[in-house]
Amino acid sequence: MDRLHQRAASQAAIHSYAGWWRCCLPLLLVILLAWQSASAGVLPAGVTVRRNIAYGSDPQQRFDLYLPPQAQDAPVLFMVHGGGWRRGDKAMAAAVDNKVAHWVPQGVILISANYRMLSDAPPLEQARDVARALATAQAQAASWGGARGKFVLMGHSAGAHLVALLASTPSLLRNAGAAPVLGTIALDSAAYDIEKIMRARHPRLYDQAFGADPQEWAAASPYRQLDGAIQPMLAVCSARRKDACPQARHFAAKAESLGGRAQVLALDMSHRDINLLLGRKADYTRQVDEFLRMLDPQLASMLLP
Repeated sequence: MDRLHQRAASQAAIHSYAGWWRCCLPLLLVILLAWQSASAGVLPAGVTVRRNIAYGSDPQQRFDLYLPPQAQDAPVLFMVHGGGWRRGDKAMAAAVDNKVAHWVPQGVILISANYRMLSDAPPLEQARDVARALATAQAQAASWGGARGKFVLMGHSAGAHLVALLASTPSLLRNAGAAPVLGTIALDSAAYDIEKIMRARHPRLYDQAFGADPQEWAAASPYRQLDGAIQPMLAVCSARRKDACPQARHFAAKAESLGGRAQVLALDMSHRDINLLLGRKADYTRQVDEFLRMLDPQLASMLLP
């Protein structure tokens, strides 16, 4: 009888724990996601943030705006997060924390944008989302102290592919109503020549993103779409990855041959750290600042060596 009571008590405890998890796990996940989204750290003194500015009707078509005090005709750094074209968020600490801490107190406005994900939107549609977000931000820039003609695109990983595609396909910007940008900074993309990737052995995530249609590969390929001089571009790549730097150099060589300016910055850093550590006081950030100073006299005066 005691054993029966013990077994019944054990089963009751198991059911109780199971019920607790069924009840509370969704709440815990919500809290965790909120904590991750809020992990954009403590803002530097004087910096303010405006969140979830809409540029479309989809809930993912939003951007956050980080403003320096008393911004007036300020240049704007427009950040596009990564995540394999299917995940990620504009408020991720790796995407914004150090960048905000470094550039915004110096007078640069920073925008971090979301966009629709797979499977709702393939990469080409994601690039169109980013172009639309850029156009919306440019149209509103004067109202929050920004300069419409002084935007710089930046993206990491999948986001780097998207900004490279916009840089090499000016019609995507024009069709969205966006003005040309001063330049582009692509942080560790290994996806410049999509056709070359898809015709060789490749990770499954590329199949999920680009499918099996060679026409879609071409349309979403920064290398293939590049057919003229582009605005200055800095392609940062991890020397620890097999394909990132060869892909970046392949793209940069074509850009230079067409009269554009494209630099490759190869770093002995991980894919993650190329995003996370940008903005910390180090040689890496200094080299990116050098590129930014080259783009515009105002940036040259604001970003001290």
